[in-house]
Amino acid sequence: MADNPRMSQPTVDFVAAAVASARATLATEAAAVADLAQRLGQPFGHAVHCMLHCAGRVVVMGMGKSGHVGGKIAATLASTGTPAFFVHPAEASHGDLGMLTARDVALAISNSGQSEELLVLLPLIKRMGVPLLVMTGAPDSALAQAADVVLDSAVTHEACPHNLAPTASTTAQLALGDALAVALLQQRGFAPEDFARSHPGGALGRRLLTRVADLMRRDAAMPLVAPQDRLLDVLPLMSEKGLGLVVAVDAARRVQGVLTDGDLRRLLAQGGDVRTLTVAQVMQRQPRHLAPEALAAEAARVMEEQRITSVLAVDDQGVLQGVLNSNDLMRARVI
Repeated sequence: MADNPRMSQPTVDFVAAAVASARATLATEAAAVADLAQRLGQPFGHAVHCMLHCAGRVVVMGMGKSGHVGGKIAATLASTGTPAFFVHPAEASHGDLGMLTARDVALAISNSGQSEELLVLLPLIKRMGVPLLVMTGAPDSALAQAADVVLDSAVTHEACPHNLAPTASTTAQLALGDALAVALLQQRGFAPEDFARSHPGGALGRRLLTRVADLMRRDAAMPLVAPQDRLLDVLPLMSEKGLGLVVAVDAARRVQGVLTDGDLRRLLAQGGDVRTLTVAQVMQRQPRHLAPEALAAEAARVMEEQRITSVLAVDDQGVLQGVLNSNDLMRARVI
């Protein structure tokens, strides 16, 4: 390992040079985005309006690095309420352009505005009457001249010291795509709940879509006792159900109180006799509860604030519907 240059320690000068280069790159790209913000105007508003009123989907196209950026823009649009997908221009001219319909909007991305693979598609796009939005660093290019709306993404120079590798230009394109997506979601009134529905497998989706009723223990899984039961008799049930509590209910399963293992420990510390006392004499008569329709994330908040490990799910008639434990939340990755 000692002879492996990948594992060796860099010199102080090497680290300083690398950090200086990185700072210069970030400064260049930050300046490019800041300059882009100052140039935004009517064309941007027209582009947002066109995409907002698209009856089909936004079809994003781009070659090379612009294509990679286009894929990300399409994904961001789709996840924020604007149906969109990416089509590779080279594949489009060999059949994939059949994905484009007259109801769609085309967004072509090219820093030079001269990408042959995009230019060859223009006649068909025009014949179909599909609105063409072009994001380019060359507003006078052939692609821009054919566009219905031109989004100027030009940069003064690339972060690359040779002014060759697409760096600041692709950052500007990416930022402009994000600006389109955010403007659109705001126009749509796109809420966190809508975002969660597009991301059901993600953390946000779990927090915003999972309800107490989806996770709670029901029926035989609940440790139910009567208020008049002796403490000694309910201890086995508390252990069996593994929730650290029992719930005292009446004949209609309306909640009367809760007895936790913490209550029992405090009782024993005070010299209480579990052989003679009943659940009603020790239980908490106003336990924390939520509606089954409440978000599981709300249950997690209540547990954390109250420093408890379970909450009851109770309907508006006071009838117990389930018990939710912090372990249930962890298994569902809500917390």
